[in-house]
Amino acid sequence: MKFFEVTKPGIIFGNVVTVSGGFFLGSHTHFNFWLFLSTLLAMSLVVACGCVLNNIIDRDIDHLMDRTKNRVIVKGLISLPIAFFYALILGALGFVIFYFGTNLLALSVAAIGLFFYVIVYSLFWKRRSTLGTTIGGIAGAVPPVVGYCAATHQFNAAAVILFLILFFWQMPHFYAISIYRLKDFAAAGIPILPIKKSIPYTKVCILLYIIAFTIVAVMPTLFGYIGWIYFSVALALGLIWLALGIKGFRTQDNRRWARKMFLFSILNITLLSLVMIVKM
Repeated sequence: MKFFEVTKPGIIFGNVVTVSGGFFLGSHTHFNFWLFLSTLLAMSLVVACGCVLNNIIDRDIDHLMDRTKNRVIVKGLISLPIAFFYALILGALGFVIFYFGTNLLALSVAAIGLFFYVIVYSLFWKRRSTLGTTIGGIAGAVPPVVGYCAATHQFNAAAVILFLILFFWQMPHFYAISIYRLKDFAAAGIPILPIKKSIPYTKVCILLYIIAFTIVAVMPTLFGYIGWIYFSVALALGLIWLALGIKGFRTQDNRRWARKMFLFSILNITLLSLVMIVKM
């Protein structure tokens, strides 16, 4: 169980959902089950690799935060050498499956995402600047692009749109977490926007990113990649999220509001991905 927990299965599941959305968006005329399965398995292993490495890197600050103090590596249930070797095995298996089961384009995009998450975000920017959130957003926007590239062997406008959808979604998602878990981040000394600027400033940024998200979320329909039911769902979810964000300026309980924003963000991207999967 400890080797399962250290891979952050919740994050892996979230990536499976968005990879699936990108893959099905790219499967215009023919669905290849084995290609789909290979893509999901390969991406899950690569994400697991990144999560284990992130656990290793963040072990010194994880014990300072309530939400992470019981992680496997923090508690010493897995030694650092074993955890590092485990991450290498996961990553190697993932890229082998990408190479033999999908294509080099999907492999390359996944490798870029892993590099940004582990090296650029976890090792460098996370503890140095509020830009860490943006860098993390770049890494997190990769999975649906991987799914699309695996299905189509192309990197085109649809791939760019998928990247932008996930990027603009992640920013308010992360900012909501940063407000909800403000004490944790402060205890660990992580330079997040609500601490470096203010909570009201962060709320404004959340609204701006939600507007950007809503605009790009409807673009797959406008570019002819998917039908109008998707357009309606994407627009409705964006407007509901925006309304919930506006309520943040009137709330007396920032933590409760931020938790609602966080939970709705998960519902939002899950529903959006599911509609992509059924191609409506």
